[in-house]
Amino acid sequence: MRIDGAVALVTGANRGIGRAFVEGLLARGATKVYAGARDPKSVEVTDPRIVPVALDVTDHAQVAQLAATADDVTIVVNNAGVVAGPSLLEGSLAGARQEFEVNTLGTWAVAKAFAPVLAAHGGGVLVNMLSVASWLAIDAAPGYAASKAAQWSISNSLRLGLRGQGTHVLNVHCGYVDTEFSKAVPFEKITAATVAEEALDGLTAGAEEVLVDEISKAVKAALPNDLATLYSVSHDQAIQRRW
Repeated sequence: MRIDGAVALVTGANRGIGRAFVEGLLARGATKVYAGARDPKSVEVTDPRIVPVALDVTDHAQVAQLAATADDVTIVVNNAGVVAGPSLLEGSLAGARQEFEVNTLGTWAVAKAFAPVLAAHGGGVLVNMLSVASWLAIDAAPGYAASKAAQWSISNSLRLGLRGQGTHVLNVHCGYVDTEFSKAVPFEKITAATVAEEALDGLTAGAEEVLVDEISKAVKAALPNDLATLYSVSHDQAIQRRW
């Protein structure tokens, strides 16, 4: 799909990867980008094509209302996400519940609300920002990894379910990204701009999946093997500590 002339919605657009998606879409000729954030005032408007909108992906009524007003959207980028859960054996499950509400059900709610909008414009594209954690359990952040695995499943269901209306679904996976969320992580990270650029390259090429970095490629390649092989790869690359 061509980005030039498109109208896009990016969730979680006020910082990090979301902000990079906004900038990348504008650089490639998008005529308008709705920048969704819980507080639209937190969205920096550096271009008149940026339209800040209030969007909490866990508020499904608000999501539906936005779909009714932003009815010119042809590209939806599901980027909003959180890391909030407990460790495996300690702490309340409230954080894990929030991870599922935002990462999994938020993606589903936005896709469900905007599917008719995309259909009305010939199908459009749905981009879902996932993670290497979609395929790899992490004992230090089990809720996050589980929510991303569920998000991957939902994304694949959306690919099947929206195919008939001509909507293309693109899943994007990567390891740690240099954002506010990963400030304390003392390991190599890729930039948010790299994630957005690789994803948008995949979008224009018609890809169904983009593996941004070497970690996501290594883990995906290990999936056909048994669990011992998969988690041997993860330990060899220190993924249990890093990802």
